[in-house]
Amino acid sequence: MRSPLTFIAVAAIGLSASIASANELLRVGNAGRESFSFTPANIGQATGIFAKHGLDLEIAGFGGDAKLQQAMAADAVDIGLGSGPGLAFIVKGAPVKAIAAMAGPPLLFAVVVRADGSVKSVDDLKGRKVAISTVGSATNWLMNEVSRQHGWGYDGFVQVPIGENSTRIAALKSGAVDACVVEIGSALNFADRGDGRILLRFGDVAKDFIMHVIFATNKAIVQKPDALKAFLKGWFETIDFMRNNKAKSVAIAMQVTGTDEKTTSGIYDELMPMFSDDGRFDQKALAVLSRSFVEMKTLPDQPDMSKLYTEAFLPGK
Repeated sequence: MRSPLTFIAVAAIGLSASIASANELLRVGNAGRESFSFTPANIGQATGIFAKHGLDLEIAGFGGDAKLQQAMAADAVDIGLGSGPGLAFIVKGAPVKAIAAMAGPPLLFAVVVRADGSVKSVDDLKGRKVAISTVGSATNWLMNEVSRQHGWGYDGFVQVPIGENSTRIAALKSGAVDACVVEIGSALNFADRGDGRILLRFGDVAKDFIMHVIFATNKAIVQKPDALKAFLKGWFETIDFMRNNKAKSVAIAMQVTGTDEKTTSGIYDELMPMFSDDGRFDQKALAVLSRSFVEMKTLPDQPDMSKLYTEAFLPGK
């Protein structure tokens, strides 16, 4: 014979499972599995914010915008957390649309130089070798923009595409290049170890910019409109939580990024200002992105940017 308490316990477990199963599953992909930029999804999930909005998230990293777009095209994810430059994939036929501007100025990147003192200012970089990730990347365009703003055209530096952050840092240490563009976490570590210093942050180079956007697949837009609205409510609630709860946010982010508390705390301080609080698309920033597509030869002509995004799913809409 089962006791009344046993029946109550079983009933409670069944009720809990029923409530959990009532949450809708959204598959969320990001373009960098260890990047702080995309940790709001993890933080919102860990703190129960998305669950409060009736969602369970399945989060996966895809190592770059191209792979993320491939995953969305293959219907492997419903939502993609990617870059502003990734909007060009839509023009090329990617079955997605941007549903929120996630982050503005490109605070994610910085230029670092060695501690030997041979490069004291950006002016000293003219004609020197600067390591970037790949041709056509955000790092490539940002250095082109630095060159243009200094009056050197688009070839004021010799840009060397090397790949990962760690490879770029290694090339700088060896003397193969004179500077490199890396993510801010790598830049902070480089400076903390005494290997060199941060020469330039890009916030003032491209104040009008959209560093990251939130994409949704066309299929999700048609089949899961309410879930997309719930996701964006949860996302911006998470951003508010992060702004007001640094210690908790850093503790969760550390588990995702694999960085220690000091570094993660530093990244938090550097990057929180770039996150949008409402997801709206700034027209000046869209114009800069449109221009960058042509300058980087990503597209032959500037596209109609209004066709690449929608604000219909934003909170308040």
